[in-house]
Amino acid sequence: MNIKKKILVAIAASAMVLGMAACSSSRGASGSGNSEALDKGATIGISMPTKSMERWNKDGRNLKDKLEKAGYKVILSYADDKPAQQNADIENMVNNNAKIIVVAAKDGTSVGPAVEKAHEAGAKVIAYDRLIMNTQAVDYYATFQLEKVGELQAKYIIDKLGLEKGATGPFNVEVFTGSPDDNNAKYFFKGAWNLLQPYFKSGVLKALSKHGGGVDGNFTIDQWQAISVMSWKTEQTQKDMESILDSSYAHDEKLDAVLTPNDDLAQGVINAIETKRPDMKPGTENWPVITGQDANEIAVSNIAKDLQSMTVFKDVAKLADAVYEMIVQIAEGKEVKTNGTMNNGVRDVNSDLLDPVVLTKDNLDEVVKAGFISQERFDELTKN
Repeated sequence: MNIKKKILVAIAASAMVLGMAACSSSRGASGSGNSEALDKGATIGISMPTKSMERWNKDGRNLKDKLEKAGYKVILSYADDKPAQQNADIENMVNNNAKIIVVAAKDGTSVGPAVEKAHEAGAKVIAYDRLIMNTQAVDYYATFQLEKVGELQAKYIIDKLGLEKGATGPFNVEVFTGSPDDNNAKYFFKGAWNLLQPYFKSGVLKALSKHGGGVDGNFTIDQWQAISVMSWKTEQTQKDMESILDSSYAHDEKLDAVLTPNDDLAQGVINAIETKRPDMKPGTENWPVITGQDANEIAVSNIAKDLQSMTVFKDVAKLADAVYEMIVQIAEGKEVKTNGTMNNGVRDVNSDLLDPVVLTKDNLDEVVKAGFISQERFDELTKN
């Protein structure tokens, strides 16, 4: 009997040891625990999606400068809007022994195989601004509050049209979303549509055009790609907006607002209006509310000239700071501090989520205070 008890105790103890080991292994696989410190001067890879948009040049440059000043070796690449090129860039970073790879994905799904190879090689992967989807091979994510961007844009339209004060319209509002291969674009639209859809349902807001099959109160968030613009291209937005104006606003119909998710699309809308409706004058009641995002130089100039109404400013220097802190914490073998999670389809990714702010003509100089644009350049952009 005593022997049996001893055997049972031994079995129980072994089970406890195995259970503890399994729990430890699970925690390590989650990407949230500590890791071994890296050697000084370790190689860090930064993969940006394109040079064709001003903001990605600033993002890449800001992060590269901070890392090199801290003594890291940096491989910075731009994928020219080509998912295959980005995959090749990441594989090149792995081959050059990059220990941490920061990826702003051109296509959040297509980049999966490359980051999985990076993970297999022992590299940590940080998704930068755009979440890498449907893979376990992403350790951390840093971005701005994505839905809040759309909320700020929608709230601006609501305020300018006086909807919360009881204005009944009906007001004519056209709607665009970002690139269909950019997962962030859906979140931007979700934030905006949650606020705007009730007004479309009630008939206070309506879209005269059949752009994307028509946007009305029954339009859903999951249909966002029907009104999207591939690669956030200004030229394509202009073509789409010119078609909208030709089909639905060619006989002096009033266009009250255009929800455009970033400054590149806003520029396309502005170009189209100036081409097709020269009777609409900036700074007057017959010029529509036009939203944006990124505080690009052209947007700063457009806002100063009443061509664009607002932009959502995401201080990329702060985003670079957040990613830099992640990299340092990983490199020093410390726990990475985050303030939330984002689900990429297969897992909740530990994330650092920053707050964006609205810029209008009244506070446009915030870009100077943030060091985003120099005072001299700001003066050039905003002079009459």
